[in-house]
Amino acid sequence: MPQMDLNTLFSLSGKVALVTGGSRGIGKMIAQGLLQAGAKVYVTARKKAACEEAAEELSAFGSCTAISADVGTAGGRKALLKMFSEKEDMLHILINNAGTNWGEMFDKYPDDAFDKVLNLNVSAVFSMTRDFVHLLEKGATREDPARVVNIGSMDGLHIPTVSRTGTYAYTSSKAAVHHLTRNLAVALSPRFITVNAIAPGFFPSRMTDFVFDKYLPDIEENSLMKRAGKPEEMAAVAIYLCSKGGAYTDGAVIPVDGGTSVNSQHVKF
Repeated sequence: MPQMDLNTLFSLSGKVALVTGGSRGIGKMIAQGLLQAGAKVYVTARKKAACEEAAEELSAFGSCTAISADVGTAGGRKALLKMFSEKEDMLHILINNAGTNWGEMFDKYPDDAFDKVLNLNVSAVFSMTRDFVHLLEKGATREDPARVVNIGSMDGLHIPTVSRTGTYAYTSSKAAVHHLTRNLAVALSPRFITVNAIAPGFFPSRMTDFVFDKYLPDIEENSLMKRAGKPEEMAAVAIYLCSKGGAYTDGAVIPVDGGTSVNSQHVKF
């Protein structure tokens, strides 16, 4: 009979993980989950003080180190790779979470905002994966592949309306992340690296604070579960994808949105 011990299936003991945008929100939720599953975690974020504060807090759950860098720039990624490589000679898990949003009405939506969102949300995901692939290969085996997990969004699966404001670049970027994930899975699977995406719905974070404050009843109504997500529900999906239990999942986009993206009852704006 196959070994199906849950502690083995979902353990990340001995794994090294890097989480971009790990100082807050979904990145921090995932970082905590990986730590509690036994991984050694590095969190990176653009703001040094926030990154170090998050790592100190997360260290209550395991070995967590802050490396401040701006992954939205080539120089920032190069510096991150150098600092990380000085500490580790391989990487088992890369969580591409860093991202941004911009909301504005259609007639006023600025070109530079569109470019900024697409650069961080899409281009940086590709570039981070490319730049760290040699370290991922060192951490990969046929039976236990290295993992890349990209953070997309339910807004890449449907058109959001809760905030009553157009997020044209964000929705487009997250749909692109989902398709890039499939593309990278095809490219990297022969190198024993799986690539999957999580498409979160509404979870508590600084990015969603304004929407939660103004439109929480709509958020709850739009969810088939009639509520927003909880941190442990985000962490659990990431643990699955990065553990032995998720070793055969590849090229998938997994919504974690309480059914919001399949609900037809949306407010208009």
